[in-house]
Amino acid sequence: MKYYNITQPPLKIYGLAVANAQTREFYKLPKTMLEQMPRYDYLGRRATGGRVRFCTDSANLTIRMTLRQTKEDINIPLSGSAGADIYLGSGPSCEYLGYIAPNYHTMEEISVEKTFVKKNTMETVTINLPRNDHLLFMEIGIDDTASIKEPPAYTIAEPIVFYGSSITEGGCASRAGNAYTSIVCRWLDADYRNFGFSGSARGEQTFANYIASLKNISVFVYDYDHNANDVKQLSDTHEAFFQTIRTAHPALPILMMSRPDTDGGKDDAQARKEIIYTTYANAKKRGDKNVWFLDGETLFGTFGRAECTVDGTHPNALGFMRMAEKVYAALCDILGIKNLLS
Repeated sequence: MKYYNITQPPLKIYGLAVANAQTREFYKLPKTMLEQMPRYDYLGRRATGGRVRFCTDSANLTIRMTLRQTKEDINIPLSGSAGADIYLGSGPSCEYLGYIAPNYHTMEEISVEKTFVKKNTMETVTINLPRNDHLLFMEIGIDDTASIKEPPAYTIAEPIVFYGSSITEGGCASRAGNAYTSIVCRWLDADYRNFGFSGSARGEQTFANYIASLKNISVFVYDYDHNANDVKQLSDTHEAFFQTIRTAHPALPILMMSRPDTDGGKDDAQARKEIIYTTYANAKKRGDKNVWFLDGETLFGTFGRAECTVDGTHPNALGFMRMAEKVYAALCDILGIKNLLS
């Protein structure tokens, strides 16, 4: 077989701020942000939301991957915390090929290799990078007689930017491609950035400034109410966060969401939702026509809500699918495209 490092053309990497094979760094945040916000030093070095894309007609596809460690996460299997999964095609017709992940936890570097079998016709391949554990190395192997070329551009080439809690980050999906952010953007055939941070996204002004500095965003989605220390902190930050983004991007569509798991603390969830809705309502009063609100309480539906989470908070595959259906419908409306689920 012949091998290509994932930073090597014609392979393309999406969703990361740092992708350096020589220094073995694959981060979703730039180093400047890691320096400005030390609390993100570990979480910002994750490759959450990162993807590798290319086209190949190889009948065999080998992935070699090295992770810094595989820390145990009590709510997530290794396929979800340390695994990369693979899809063929693009848009709603994507087909799941499989996943690669270590089979044990360790605090030392660990390498794995796996070969997948596909058709020997030219297909777009997307590899969703691991959510939790830091990626140090990945390369792709194809048959000696096969060819490889650049992937087609995303239908929605300007990324959708998500900012929020561990749920936004993908906890506790059983694999990377099962996070609602991944599902929705796969259905839309959209590029995206995942700025979900377990227990850390709290509407910091520094982070609002960073998102405001990004160019060519198609939609901004934020739902960090879970991580605000209390109702007051959410109230102190939510509208200010919005205003920072809106000042930098006057016409950017912005979708505000509240948390989906409301059953365990209804009064607190309601108070937080009212703060988010107030930000939305105030924007509408000012004549803002590019702002939307999605009530998180509707995301899991009304029947079988208890089956939608691992621990009463973090969605499982069912919970993320239900979230994806609602968020996808909202984004179709925002982007003015046909909802293929309706």
